[in-house]
Amino acid sequence: MKKYFLSFIFCFFFGALSFARETADSLRIDNSSPEKRTFPEGFGQQYSGPEYQYDTTNATGWFTRLKEAIIQFFIDLFKLSSRHQAENIADIFLKVFYILIFIAVVYFIVRAIMNREGQWIFRKPSDRKIIAARDIENNIHATDFHQLVSDAVSGQHYREAVRYYYLWLLKELSGRELIDYDAEKTNSDYLRELENHRLQKDFRYASYLYNYIWYGEFDIDRTQYDNAARAFSALINSVNQ
Repeated sequence: MKKYFLSFIFCFFFGALSFARETADSLRIDNSSPEKRTFPEGFGQQYSGPEYQYDTTNATGWFTRLKEAIIQFFIDLFKLSSRHQAENIADIFLKVFYILIFIAVVYFIVRAIMNREGQWIFRKPSDRKIIAARDIENNIHATDFHQLVSDAVSGQHYREAVRYYYLWLLKELSGRELIDYDAEKTNSDYLRELENHRLQKDFRYASYLYNYIWYGEFDIDRTQYDNAARAFSALINSVNQ
């Protein structure tokens, strides 16, 4: 047993010594001059096919290309030496651009809804009445104001009834060619057209009532309405005499 053990130690020692020599030989520095090699003529053309093209510029998405263009634009515009600064400016620019797009979309949606004259949650009832009255302004000669006044009074909308009375008066004055009606004109314009006419004083008072009640947005009761209605009715009758 002792003989086998000594034989094992002997073999292990010489094996380790042989391995150490081989390792030292492999780590030995080669001081010989390297062989100079050259590439054959036309070497690069062998690798010019599409399978050797690694340019990924066209593979990027349109947004990436757009952002790169914006970054380069700011670098050229501000003569920036740092790409990081240009990227920060481009990010701010894009955020502002998105906000403006969002505001524009919301604006056009709101405008489209409000132009339909439907039920809009942000529009007060008085706003809808003003818009309806503006539509009537453009068609006073084809409007039955007697019916409109009657309906408004039945619903106790006295301010609205005064508004119709005023447009009714303008309709009659225009029909008699005493004024040149235009929806964009003011009371002062009509007063100048009625200068030196017998109805100018009464029209001035009717205009005062209209401005005070309609544009002042004061709530009036039935008694106050009746007083204003009598003044308008009397003036309308005077126009038709």
